[in-house]
Amino acid sequence: MQNEPHIARAFDRDLEAVQALVLKMGGLVEAAILDAAQALETRDDELATTVRKGDKAIDVLEEQINLEAARIIALRAPTAGDLRTVLTVMKIAASLERCGDYAKNLAKRSVVLSQMPPISGSAGAIRRMAKIVQLQLKDALDSLIQRDVEMAAEVRQRDAEVDQMYNALFREFLTHMMEDPRNISACMHLHFIAKNIERVGDHATGIAEQVIYLVSGALPDEARPKADTTSFSADAMKVRGKS
Repeated sequence: MQNEPHIARAFDRDLEAVQALVLKMGGLVEAAILDAAQALETRDDELATTVRKGDKAIDVLEEQINLEAARIIALRAPTAGDLRTVLTVMKIAASLERCGDYAKNLAKRSVVLSQMPPISGSAGAIRRMAKIVQLQLKDALDSLIQRDVEMAAEVRQRDAEVDQMYNALFREFLTHMMEDPRNISACMHLHFIAKNIERVGDHATGIAEQVIYLVSGALPDEARPKADTTSFSADAMKVRGKS
């Protein structure tokens, strides 16, 4: 019986260590998103290359987190509540890895776009969207460390704002393409960049939902707030093209 407090303290230290790795990973992802958006706006190919190369460090951290989580499960045999914490950390690491991939893709496309005539106002709008998503991701990770369900729920609600920004950009890119076919290539790249940022917002929302599950033991009952109407816009464009 005397060993139980020692085992509990060792388990807590293990959890703190793996959560510290998640925060480090999250910090790299947040920086990659902002740097990729800046590279797009300033046409900085060197910064874009740095973002692309930095994705390896994010991948390494995910692997390290998974190894540490597996070690905790094998050595500590956590009970239901503690096991939920370990599994949640693994899921969040997987989400962060995907966000890093989206940042890398954004950087790749920014290099291509730097060789094309700029689309007025688009890079600045994308940078603003990236900043909002970065803050959403930061707050989701803060809610994990603080075990703050209210903060996580607020992050979840903010996903609709990101969707609305994406909708506005989507319509703007369609307008540019319709006005001048020479804009089509650049606008397609910009659209995929905006979609990647919107997906990072989705992952931030997913992390917030995992926090809610971790603390309460249940996922939110209500449907995730969504405001992505681009599928309807695309259908409307198809109908207009047939008429």
